[in-house]
Amino acid sequence: MGKYTKDDILKQAHELAKMIADTEEVDFFKRAEAQINENQKVREMIASMKSLQKQAVNFQHYGKERALHLIEEKIDNLEKEIDEIPIVQEFKQSQVDVNDLLQLVASAISNKVTDEILISTEGDLLTGETGSKLRSGNSSCS
Repeated sequence: MGKYTKDDILKQAHELAKMIADTEEVDFFKRAEAQINENQKVREMIASMKSLQKQAVNFQHYGKERALHLIEEKIDNLEKEIDEIPIVQEFKQSQVDVNDLLQLVASAISNKVTDEILISTEGDLLTGETGSKLRSGNSSCS
């Protein structure tokens, strides 16, 4: 019988989440987001973008191909313009950094669980075969 319950693990996950929320990466993300929200120009451009996207949905719905094409071009141009703004680039980079951190944590946990299973079953860390698999003779070297 295992020593830990799902609740124990979730409690630890919440602790880990608090730690992650208190990292430089998350701090930078929050600052970048705040800067975007406080920037009048960016806010206006995002509002224009949303309004263009609504129009595009209408044109698509009514099958107005030419109008849809023109509006999609406008959307693309506006998107490029928004992406060139330094604080937007910083924000996007901060999203990537936070994501990378979460991926790192997820794969560290996953790898460690696998290693612990192999160690506890006296398996082979190099081949990744558990002890029970090795003992039953299902190994790849037949």
